Order: sequence, then structure tokens, then C-alpha cells
Amino acid sequence: MRRPAVFAWETFDDLLRKGLKVWLFYLTVLFFFRLFFLGWMQEYLGAGTGAEDVLAAIVRGTRLSCQTAGALTLVALVPGALTHYLLPRIENVCWKAAAGAELIVLSVLYVASFPYYRQFHTNFSQLMFNAANDDVWALFLSLVQEFYLPVRLAGALLLAYVLWRLFSAFVLAWHGPRLAFAARLALPLRLAVRALALGVCYLVALLSLFGGSLGWQTAVDWENAGVTRDEFLNEAILDSLQAVHRGYVLQHRMLACNGLDFTVDDIRALAALHAGMEPASDDLDDYLRHTAAGPASERPSHVFLILSESYANWPLLEQYEDLHIADGMRAVIAEEDSDYCPTFLPNGASTVSAVTGVVTGFADANLYLTTMPEAFAAPYPTAAAPQLASLGYETNFWYAGPATWERIGAFTRAQGFDHFYSRGDFGDVPGSVWGCEDEVLYERVLAGLSDAPSFNVILNASNHSPYDVDVEAKGFDKERTRAALPEAAQGDEALLRELGHYWYADRELACFIRAVKERWPDSLVVVMGDHADRYNIEKTPTLYERYAIPFIVTGRGIKKGVLDGASAGSQIDAVPTLLELIAPRGFSYMSLGTSLTRGNQKGVNYGFFITRTAIGKADTVPLEAEPIAGSAAPEIDQQAMQDYINAIRSISWWRAKYGATLDASKLAGRE
Repeated sequence: MRRPAVFAWETFDDLLRKGLKVWLFYLTVLFFFRLFFLGWMQEYLGAGTGAEDVLAAIVRGTRLSCQTAGALTLVALVPGALTHYLLPRIENVCWKAAAGAELIVLSVLYVASFPYYRQFHTNFSQLMFNAANDDVWALFLSLVQEFYLPVRLAGALLLAYVLWRLFSAFVLAWHGPRLAFAARLALPLRLAVRALALGVCYLVALLSLFGGSLGWQTAVDWENAGVTRDEFLNEAILDSLQAVHRGYVLQHRMLACNGLDFTVDDIRALAALHAGMEPASDDLDDYLRHTAAGPASERPSHVFLILSESYANWPLLEQYEDLHIADGMRAVIAEEDSDYCPTFLPNGASTVSAVTGVVTGFADANLYLTTMPEAFAAPYPTAAAPQLASLGYETNFWYAGPATWERIGAFTRAQGFDHFYSRGDFGDVPGSVWGCEDEVLYERVLAGLSDAPSFNVILNASNHSPYDVDVEAKGFDKERTRAALPEAAQGDEALLRELGHYWYADRELACFIRAVKERWPDSLVVVMGDHADRYNIEKTPTLYERYAIPFIVTGRGIKKGVLDGASAGSQIDAVPTLLELIAPRGFSYMSLGTSLTRGNQKGVNYGFFITRTAIGKADTVPLEAEPIAGSAAPEIDQQAMQDYINAIRSISWWRAKYGATLDASKLAGRE
């Protein structure tokens, strides 16, 4: 049989059919990937989620995956087309190589998406790009020990190989119906058949470009794909590549400072509204000045602010008391010299956000402060360390992990801390790749302090994957906790190991506080989680149970009610609360946050807002609130809450990036 000419219709037809089969192959793979993910992870479906929601997610996800399949096809089609016409002998080799590389990436991401969702309750997000600033070796060891990286990688490669063999059989070996018969038809029919073939390709191109749609008006992309009422389903709509793309875009926006689009006039008006002033100044710092009302007691000799790794609030709730994993801090909270705010939010979803929020006083505003030159030039006026130093305290930052993590050592010193101590200062001590054990850290803090007044921020690390502290050897009664779990969770050894580490962190916190009070009875201790949202005994916890952290203050002079009874807040409110507790009357300080002793009744972070009775997502229009357990149906002042959210974010963004002066020319050239 004579081979068709290089540029004959038959040759072009062969290329078209290969391209269409590649597109259909990838779309089918992504379809079954999503189905399996939904089936395997169905325990994360929310209560009340019905079959219609699942079907909507599958349909929406398939539409979105048309875009992904189109991109993968295009990447393979370009070299495939070149060899098709120029080097036909190696055409199939080229197709196989391109498909092999793409399938390895797809399979690795897909296999990784399961533990990623279990850890972060989201598909791939910008957190994966933040890992570039993390301790790479520690991260690698954590992936090996906690998430069985070699086994998962081997499984992903096996999956890629199976898919590659199917690709070879379907795309390259199976030819399907040919359109070459059109050559024997009359010219009008022959042209009609060819037009039909081109029309099908054009249709596929539109579906790929517009995410399962024929035009931009009804296009689907990652930003509008989440159409169900279930968060798990909304995340499952995104295939792995779409989720990575989302994370990359959000990370790029953050690095470019484009996540916020407030004008100078907006910021001035919001700052004035937040401060209860007239918008008469272009100096942003004028809106951040406060005057202390007077201390709760005589100035403490030592002040400790503890950021406890993954120390969520939910184990402190009454309904989880039988787990006995928070008995230590429950006892501290019950003491007469303690007070507790249960409606408190972390600054972000990761430890670094907590550090930047407490150290600088700024909310999460799409800036990565530990890598920004502006954060290293001089301490911000709202920074904690210089203001505590002005009260006569030596300022120390104690970290269980390495000084190089997120540049934390350099960052905290740049923001005014006199001393920074990390694992490298403690010698050969037990711990995981993320840091030494909590009890070792607290021992070093106690041993390293004299009687000279000091302010100490302490960041521990034991309650973190790979969860390799032998908590049973340290006294954790696993069987007592197992018996208190829902029956379906009692066999979950991984969950019990995580709960055991919460117990350990809680016990060591309480032991440290007792030791501090014994040695320095006039001390003051503030305890917060750095974030929550790592594990829970519920597969679909409420927003409050998932994201809230405790705010606990204890020490001489503290009494029940020192924190306003209707108080709520976030980590930017921690230092102003501390200053109002210890600073003399008339002391001038700088703060974006508001003290919980002075009636602060709302908090906001990267994605949520909270009051004493309600919690909700901060970026919905209108704002929608869920009741906090035991509360009536929440009512929020939409305008007041939106103004508060915008004020906190816009001021944090501008002051951290552009300084005190509100000058529109500073935005010149901004992308």
C-alpha cells in the first residue's frame, strides 16, 4: 500500500485522530481519578450532602478537566506534530516520551492529593509553594516517616506505568474509524466529511479553552468551579493540576502584592474608621496609637507568650472532656488567677503566619514577611519586642527547631528581639526533624533565664508530624482516650497518635506554667495555639471546631473577667492585650489589634472572622455566619464586619510593604 504524501489529507487526518484520542484519554483518566478520590475520601462529605451534590461536583469537575486535558494534549501535540511531518519514524517514540512524563507528574500529584487533603482539608494550595522557604531536609524526613514517601512514590510510578501502557494501546496502537474513506466519495461529500472532522477538533479546542464551555460567558475555571454546598466536593472538583495551578496563581499574587487592591483613599478612610478618628492624616501610624488604661496588677518580672504547635481549641470544649487530652490546661484555666477566651483565631493556616502576626502585629495580607526586605530594614512600630523593651524587659525568642526555618532567627532579631535561641543552642537533645521535645525546650527556657525582667516568646514543635514522641512511655493513656472516641474512630491508630501528641503538648504546657509560677510568682503567661486545622475526631468539624484556637492568660493579678466577657479576637490582638495587662497608665503603644480587656469583640484572619457567637468566611458576599456551639442563630452587622475585615487587611498590607506614608505614587509600576 502506497504511503500518503507528507501533506496529504490522510496524513493530517492521522494527526487529528491522535490528538483527539490523547485528549479523550486524559479526560477519561482525570474522570476516574476524581471518582476514586470521592469514593475513597467519602468520610469527609458533610452532613446533608446528597447525591445531587456529588453529581454536580462530578459534572463540574469533568468540565474543568476538559481544560486540563487540553493543556496536556497541547504539550504532547507540538513535538508529536513536528515528528509526524519531519521525522515520522520516531513519531510514536515522541508521543510515548511526552505521555510518560505527563503521566508520571499526574500520578505523583494524584497519589499525594490523598494525604495532603487529610492534613490540610484542601486540595493542593499555595502552602505547597511556601515549602520552598521551609527546612527542606526536615520536610523530606517528615514525608518519609509520616506519609511513607517511598511507598507512595512507588505506587504512583506503578500507576503511571499502567496508564502509559493503556495510552500506548489506545492512542498509538488502536486506530479507530478512519476518515480516509472520504477520498472515494464525491467531492462535496468528501469536503463535508473533512469539515466535520475539523469541526470536532474546533469543538474540543473550545471545550479545552473555556473549561467545558463554548464561550467565555459560561466558562469554568478554578475560581468559579466550587458550586456545591460541601467544601470537600468543591475541592474535589479541582483535579490535581488545576489545584496546583490555583496554588501557583495565589502564590504569585501574594509575592506580587496583588492580592489586595485598596486605594490610598480606601486605606485612609478604613484606618480612620477603625481608630474612631477623622480621616485627616496621611500618616498611617496616627491611626495606630493607643494609650494604656493601666495594668491589671504590678508589673510582672517575667512575661511568657507561648505559641503551641497545632494547639487547637476544640479539645478544651466540654463535649470532648472525656478524651482527657487537655486536662492540664483545663486545670490552669480553672484556677482563679486565669482567664480564657475560646473565640480566637490564628493569623493564618501555618506556623509562620502565627509568628509574623505576633512578632509584627500585622494580619495576613498576602505578604510573606519573613522573606521581604522591608521586614529586615527595621522593626515595625507595631512590633512586640521593641515595645516590651521600652517597659524594661529583655526580649527573647525561643524556638524548638532550627534557626534557618523560614529565616526565623534573622527575622525575629530584625524585628527587635535581643536574643534568639533555637535547637542548635540546646545541644544533642531528643526530638523530631522539626524540633526538640517540648519538655526539653521548657527546661532550656527555665535554665536560661535569670531574675532580670524578661519578655519571652516560645514556639514549640512536638505536636507536629511525624508525631514520633513516645507519648505512651511519657504517660499517655491511649486506651482511655480510645474508649471515648466514636466507635468508627476507635481503630484509627494514626488519630490516636495525633491525640497523644496533643495530650503531651498540653501536659508540658501546664507543667511549665506551674514551674514558672513557683519560681517567679509574679510572672504572667499567655498561651495560644499557632494554628488549628490539622486533625480532629470529626471528619467534618464545624468551622469553629476546625479553626479556633484558645487564648489563655494566667498569673498574678489575673482574675476571672479580666478579659471582656464578650471578647473575641485573633493573634494580632495578643500583644495589645498583653500591654494593657502590664503597661502603666498613660503608656503609649502602637497596635493594629485591640486588647481583649478593652471590649474587642471580633477577630479576622486570612480567611475567616469570628465573634463570641458566630464564625464565618471573610470573603463571601454577603458574609455568612455559622453559630458557635451553644449560641443562637448568629446576627452580624454586615457593614461593620466588612469594614473591620478590610481595615485590618489593608492597613497590614500597606504598612508592612510601603511604610507609614499614604502616598499613591508608591503604587506606580505595580503589576
